[in-house]
Amino acid sequence: MTRIVHLGLGSFHRAHQAVYTAAAGGDWSITGVAHRSRRVVDALRAQQLHYTVLTVDGERVEVEPVDVLDDALVAADEPDTVVARIADPATTVVTLTITEAGYTADGAMLALLRDGLARRRGAPITVISCDNLADNGGVLRGLLPGLDGVAFPSTMVDRIVPRTTDEHVRLAREAGFEDAVPVPAEPFRQWVLQPQFASAHPDWARAGVTLTDDVAAWEAVKVRLLNGTHSLLAYLGLLRGHELIADAIDDVVIRRAADALGDEYQATLRVPAGLDVTAYRAQLRRRFGNRALGHRTEQVGSDGSLKLVQRIPAPVRWHLDRGSVPPLLALSVAAFLRCRTPGVELAGSPGDPRAAEIAALIGRAHDERELARTAVTRLFGELGPSFADRVGDLLRALRTGGTDDAVAEALGTVRT
Repeated sequence: MTRIVHLGLGSFHRAHQAVYTAAAGGDWSITGVAHRSRRVVDALRAQQLHYTVLTVDGERVEVEPVDVLDDALVAADEPDTVVARIADPATTVVTLTITEAGYTADGAMLALLRDGLARRRGAPITVISCDNLADNGGVLRGLLPGLDGVAFPSTMVDRIVPRTTDEHVRLAREAGFEDAVPVPAEPFRQWVLQPQFASAHPDWARAGVTLTDDVAAWEAVKVRLLNGTHSLLAYLGLLRGHELIADAIDDVVIRRAADALGDEYQATLRVPAGLDVTAYRAQLRRRFGNRALGHRTEQVGSDGSLKLVQRIPAPVRWHLDRGSVPPLLALSVAAFLRCRTPGVELAGSPGDPRAAEIAALIGRAHDERELARTAVTRLFGELGPSFADRVGDLLRALRTGGTDDAVAEALGTVRT
């Protein structure tokens, strides 16, 4: 049996890379490693590492059993075992979904990965980041220098995977599966992978993975059109009382803003060969509207300070370099800051690792433009006063006239 070690045993991995690996066939298994939480690991062990993926589309639910895990570990409790599994010659691939926050030089999961790779003493292995980071393979390579025999291909991954609820447990049981940790997901899934391997790997192409050296173009399309639009839907949705992304996209005010934001993003893209971007955007609207998924604005809106840095600066600079200030990108930032403002009523409580820092900025600012200039620079680096002032003006509109006025102001700018 040839092994993959996966760092970050969350729902997304179990509905994405694990499903592709199972579909690829061959003699492959995955050791899944959670960071700190024992909940999923203990549940998986109790059910012999089997679980189900519930593909939800309207009234239709398809339940798929997945049997590809050979072990489940908790890194915080079993670090030596995790390092040994990575170092084991039977392991030829490591994949990661550790979120954007995990990619730091002192990150706990990367420390275990570094130790495991070092113990291999140059034995070939392929390490694949599956997180929403531009050039994620290059980022990971930069954080793990001086290692022989290691390939770091870049990837783009896509599948909407909401949180598991008691309803999903019930649906699995009705289908004949006693599963305490089923994974709900949409029908759509996509994996674009750079074919730079140093070692044996599953035949993922057989399972539908796109192998191409042009991952960057696919990644930009996904991060901007899907993730960027998702963020705006979440923040405007939270402000307008919508708990679900499907309710947000059904709201005509938000939908008009989201469509206009898509236009701003699309202008910045180098569309990869074979992609019909008009059809892709229409498909995104249907995916956002999949009410049966129960995808919550609170979940999508969490960790905005980490997510938006991947979605905002490069497109803003593209527009500024061409002499225009993108109002819907500015509205995305303004809506995020409004959601982080203490005392503002929201349809949820999205967490953020920089919540206290942002609240302090809000508390010290004398007006919205001052806040925006400080916050934009702190969050995204220097984007210039014209963009920050547009963010501030829209933030003021959100405070004085609500989302209707702010969206109208942003769209009015688009129409001139």
